Order: sequence, then C-alpha cells, then structure tokens
Amino acid sequence: MLKKAKHYLEAAVVYLLFTALRQFSLDSASAIGSLMARSIGPYLSAHKTARANLKMVFPNLSRNEQNNLLDKMWDHLGRVAAELAYLQNDAILKRIKVTGAENLPAHGKPAFMFSGHIGNWELLSCLSQIGGRPITGVYREANNPIVDDMITRTRSPRYVNLIPKGTQGAVKLVRSIKNNEAIALLVDQKMNDGIPVPFFGRDAMTASAIAELALRYDTPIVPAYVLRTGGANFEGIIYPALDYQKTGNKEKDVYNIMLAINQTLEGWIRKNPEQWFWVHKRWPKG
Repeated sequence: MLKKAKHYLEAAVVYLLFTALRQFSLDSASAIGSLMARSIGPYLSAHKTARANLKMVFPNLSRNEQNNLLDKMWDHLGRVAAELAYLQNDAILKRIKVTGAENLPAHGKPAFMFSGHIGNWELLSCLSQIGGRPITGVYREANNPIVDDMITRTRSPRYVNLIPKGTQGAVKLVRSIKNNEAIALLVDQKMNDGIPVPFFGRDAMTASAIAELALRYDTPIVPAYVLRTGGANFEGIIYPALDYQKTGNKEKDVYNIMLAINQTLEGWIRKNPEQWFWVHKRWPKG
C-alpha cells in the first residue's frame, strides 16, 4: 500500500513538472532543468557514484577539474530531463542538425541503430525521423509503472513501436527485425547477465543481444548519437555501419562486435565527457 502511494506521489510530481515546463519556451524549459539539476544533483548519492567513475576513467583530473565536469554533467542531465517534456513538439526537430542520414539503411531492410546515454539520447528517434526512416525503440521500463506509462506515452509519437527490455520484449524485437524495421538501442548500461567486455580499460558486464541478433539475421549495426552543441541545440550524427565479421565462432564474433561498440562509445565519451551518464554504476565494485 505504501509503495503504491509512493508511486502515485512520484507520478504526480512528474506530471506537474512536465505540465509546468510546457508553459515555457523550449530554451527556458531546458535552462530550468539545468538549474534544478545543478542545485539538487550534488547532494544525491548518484553524485558520489559519478565522481568515483570519473576518478577511475580520468585519474589525472584534479578535484577542481572533477567538480567542473560534474557541474557540466548535471547541467546536461537536467536539460535532457526537461527537454523530454517537448519530445512530442515538432519544434525540437528544427533544433537538430543531422549529418550522415545516408548511413541509415533504406526502407525494406532491418537495421540496428545503437547509441548510449550521451548527448540527448531521447532525441535518437527524432534523428531517424529527420533522416526519413521511422524507427522502433527498445527501452528499460521505469521502476514506477505509472511514471513508466507517462514517459512511454510521451515517447510513443516518435516511434513505430516501443519494446521493453527483457524476455517478453525479446519476442517483439525478433518480430521487428523480421518486419525489416530500424531499431534503436542504448547499449551502455550494466547488464548483470551480459558478457564482460572492456570499457575504458576495465571489464564491464555488457548486453550482447544486439550482436547475437545482428549475426543471426545479418543486420547492419549503425552507430549514432545526438550531441548537445549549446543550450537546446543539437548535432545528430549517423555513422557508417560497423564492419563486423562472421567467422563461425559465435562467441568470438559476439565479443568482437561488443568490443567495437564499447570502443565507439568510449571515443564519444572521451570527446564530450560532460554529456555522458556518469551517475550509472557501470563497472563492478573494486
């Protein structure tokens, strides 16, 4: 009963926040999100997680440099959260300068478009839409089912279909591939039942479904992300598909694909570290 009441309270806060943000312009809403996150974020336990991750990945940063990067991270994450309220508004499409749209396979062929929690990952669907191809999204369900339903309804207009991660979603994912759909996935979060693959020089449990399915169905794997260029303005980049090989050794092939994916993500993060989701516990303790 207490858990249900908590869910309703959280949902009410999210609803009121989104409603309030939509009363402002996109630029103002984004700035408000930044202000809120920069004010509250440093007092959350996630801030300690982010600092620990930074120390591990960039051990030579001074304390002041860490603080500066973390402040920019909260600025960015606050903007991402606030901009979600505008996801259904076509005005946000005009804020994205797209390059590499020709790298997304044409209609009639399945394709994976992978990214990570870098830049505004919520705009990945817009990137595909601007490129002229509707897309199906794979997402992790929120812990609060009421909030999850609200966010799903916010995202839905930008996708052909939304598939939750997990056993039930796997069947729908295969069906989408057989229907020759383009499918967007975020692949930079810890997956306990994944495989260990180096990420910034340290093994991280990595979901391997994208590699296994690509090998099984001969599906291109296309890297893409939407980078913030300032305020609520973005550059969306779709890269050429990964050049992966099928040697007949499935375990080795899956590992090599996931290693290439992790290395791609690592390159993006090194260039724009303030725009990555450092608050996630990506690596095992110790």
